[in-house]
Amino acid sequence: MQDYETLLKRAEQKIARASAHERFEMPDAVVSNQGNMTVVVNFAELARTLRREAKHLMKYLTREMAVPGDMQGARASFQGKFSKDQLQAKLQKYANEFVFCACGKPDTEFVREDRLLKLKCQACGVKRVIRDIG
Repeated sequence: MQDYETLLKRAEQKIARASAHERFEMPDAVVSNQGNMTVVVNFAELARTLRREAKHLMKYLTREMAVPGDMQGARASFQGKFSKDQLQAKLQKYANEFVFCACGKPDTEFVREDRLLKLKCQACGVKRVIRDIG
């Protein structure tokens, strides 16, 4: 009969491990250009998936794209024409800066300490200062 350690190692080798980035899937932005406006139809879903307030994500995108924007329910609209790829790149940049920890896990939250905004990882416990966009 095999000992516990041997069986455990064998089981670990057989189980496919999912990395943090694999278990976190960014949904594609559903983008519609209407005249000189770009509408993100699934904006609320994107914010919910990132586990961030829609208001924070909206402020980030309007500053990154340097255009005014507006939220109407689950949608967001931005002045100017932007492609889906452009918006997807901005969303990925947001996730890297405000969602993912240095350990690679997306299990983070915002914490305010000593007038500084920090990103606290629920997985490893690390806190790092992030820029406050308002």
